[in-house]
Amino acid sequence: MNKDVLSEAATIARGLAIDAITACKSGHLGLPLGAAEVGAVLFGESLSINPRTPDWINRDRFILSAGHGSMFLYSWLHLSGYDVSLDDVKNFRVLHSKTPGHPEFGETPGVECTTGPLGQGIGNAVGMAVATKMTAGKFNTEDHTIIDNHIVCLAGDGCFQEGIAAEASAFAGHFGLDNLILIYDSNDVTLDAAADATQSEDTAKRYEAYNWDVETVDGHDMDAIQAAMTNAKGNDNGKPKLIIARTLIGKGIEQVAGTAAAHGEGGIKFSAESRAGLGLPEETFFVSEKVKSFFAERKQALASKYNDWLDTYNAWKAANSDLAAQLEGAQADTSADVEALMAAIPEADPEKSVATRVAGGNVINALAANVPLLITGSADLFGSTKNYINDVGDFTRDNPTGRNIRFGIREHAMGAIVNGIAYHGIFIASGATFATFADYMRPSLRLAALSKLHNFQIFTHDSVAVGQDGPTHQPVEVVSAVRLIPGMDVIRPADPEETAGAFVAALERKDGPTSLALSRQGVPTLSNLSVAERRQGVLKGAYIARKEIGELNMILMSNGAELQHALAAAEELGIGARVVSMPCFERFERQSDEYRESILPAACRKRVAIEAGVSDVWHKYVGLDGKIIGIDRFGLSADGGIVLKELGITAESVIAAAQSL
Repeated sequence: MNKDVLSEAATIARGLAIDAITACKSGHLGLPLGAAEVGAVLFGESLSINPRTPDWINRDRFILSAGHGSMFLYSWLHLSGYDVSLDDVKNFRVLHSKTPGHPEFGETPGVECTTGPLGQGIGNAVGMAVATKMTAGKFNTEDHTIIDNHIVCLAGDGCFQEGIAAEASAFAGHFGLDNLILIYDSNDVTLDAAADATQSEDTAKRYEAYNWDVETVDGHDMDAIQAAMTNAKGNDNGKPKLIIARTLIGKGIEQVAGTAAAHGEGGIKFSAESRAGLGLPEETFFVSEKVKSFFAERKQALASKYNDWLDTYNAWKAANSDLAAQLEGAQADTSADVEALMAAIPEADPEKSVATRVAGGNVINALAANVPLLITGSADLFGSTKNYINDVGDFTRDNPTGRNIRFGIREHAMGAIVNGIAYHGIFIASGATFATFADYMRPSLRLAALSKLHNFQIFTHDSVAVGQDGPTHQPVEVVSAVRLIPGMDVIRPADPEETAGAFVAALERKDGPTSLALSRQGVPTLSNLSVAERRQGVLKGAYIARKEIGELNMILMSNGAELQHALAAAEELGIGARVVSMPCFERFERQSDEYRESILPAACRKRVAIEAGVSDVWHKYVGLDGKIIGIDRFGLSADGGIVLKELGITAESVIAAAQSL
């Protein structure tokens, strides 16, 4: 290791952070300055990456969980030769720049996931480690190893205090993710105060109890950091690795270093004297020729290493054409042939009443046979969420090719891990829990939408029809709360055939996540239309489930288990009543003006909507003259059918509302 040049690089990285944050008068100096030596070792020595091919499948993936310290990442991406120019660094936090306030996936080459909400990056890293194990298990052969990379995550006190980190770390230890290296920037300071104001635990012992290898080093001693990284990478002992790097927050700005004032931009008033104290010239955004030359040579060496790997990959590809087609198809996300997927799902028995969660289990099994990289998991609820894929095994430390993940009772971590698998880019992942617990996952759902990830979540027990478990387990606002997340598709199918369409829609959508809301109780198969019409109708978000026979004079709208009530009401209301199934508002809004007008013609203002949930989301569709039958209160503990009737979720309520218009 060239300590002289890497020490100089650490100083320059500190300078870039000071200059960028001073220029925009906003940002977080503490981590970029305190962990500069960690960055120098990672990007100057340890990480197996190729800045020329930032999406190389076998790269080490570096995640900055403490995303507020984004100038740490941007400085090192620039220095190590990614497509992040010095002008990009100068434009830190500027509108439409490559260097936003927190790292955003898809915006900046080298940024592996969107981070900022503390602890999420740790969960994402665990998901990437799972996906890497799965990829290696599925695609490596005795003759060729094409996947042997590591996942490296840098996190701070805030990340470790968040509960999601505990859940994800316990999961990682149990499943033996020894390809995961978590670096703790341990500086004894949080945003408000010294860390001992809010924590007194022994983090090392906690992680040893989680079944992790733990090593503590001086975070400014590059030899110690490099030795710890070498040991972590070379020790495939079935344990993830925690490196506790003891650092001085804000190192380089003497006036605030080691204090809470160093966390944010409080030190920028001392930037001039601090730069001088670091030995930097007056010229801001300075990078020495010595450092430029070092990283140019390293970039060339990394490209050469990548070319050696490419030779191995091409030999593997020649010997394993089917596997290669799967892997390259996954990278291009070509798995969703809608027509073929629809054809793979057997038609439901029209005589049977089936819960959509049960129908979903049948559908995911049919799809899994045709989409080999589809995986699923559940928060200790496979028996209730019904999404277990038969005959493909569980993911374990001894069986990395298992396609069912038992997350345990860890919804927070499940959301972030499923996102991490999606960021990794090979598998289409899903998780499952009861709808009422979706808020445990809300930050992960939001980040999936923000990052436009191709994954989906299954939320069963979607209404007060859950019954005797009572209002704690009866979601009334949850499904609509998830609908409020921009970029999230929420699909609430009405019967088994709509459920088939819903799962295909989740696979078909590549530019964002999908949430499926499924019933606990049985629902009839609504056979007034063909199977194809109902399945394809879901893809459009809304469709005419019962067309008026005479002149249109009324529109009844619904989704999920309540669609049956709208259909029953229409039979009583006469020939002019149309019933519209609206399983997915978001998909409907993406249709053409012409299609939406054909389903909900503006001229028909007599409209009634029914859904066993909060009513507000329907106002857009019923208009000022319409009526909504919903539930704007918490539920009741009784048989599900009794609760629905008590709260007015019936065909009779629809009829009464329609007749009152």
